[in-house]
Amino acid sequence: MKHVTPSQGTGPMTSGLDPRRESTVSFLPHRLNRQPVIVRGLTADELWFSVGASALVGLALGLVVAVWFSSLALAPTCVVVCVAAGLFFGGGLLRRHKRGRPDTWLYRHIQWWARQHAPFACVLLGGRDLIVRSGYWSTRRMHPGTHPTAATRRRPRRSIGWGGAR
Repeated sequence: MKHVTPSQGTGPMTSGLDPRRESTVSFLPHRLNRQPVIVRGLTADELWFSVGASALVGLALGLVVAVWFSSLALAPTCVVVCVAAGLFFGGGLLRRHKRGRPDTWLYRHIQWWARQHAPFACVLLGGRDLIVRSGYWSTRRMHPGTHPTAATRRRPRRSIGWGGAR
């Protein structure tokens, strides 16, 4: 009978008894901090946003219909119908707009929209923290007073030290 030491293991599944190797994670889960998908491709926050927006639309529509037909029971009925429609259509719409974008795109887009169109809502949504700037961004160092497109023109090089100008 062959003697097997603990460090050799007994088969392909045994990793040995190295305490450093057993205490570390050998893989990095890339979806660890993402919110789970709940309904129709929406996360919990997106679901609450969709339900809240459609409920407000349903309440406004329900109040108009309730006054029109003089029946108070139509207001909550319109809210429920609009929430169901908002989940079905709004979920598909949000899922289509989110496709291929980062996880935080929807929240930054809402903040940007509030910053552009509803400045009073920026305080609630955190839109004042966004940097809103349109223009040319450059990562190159340029001389002061030069235009960004002028920096791409070839300038004569000056020699430092031995030899003349190239």
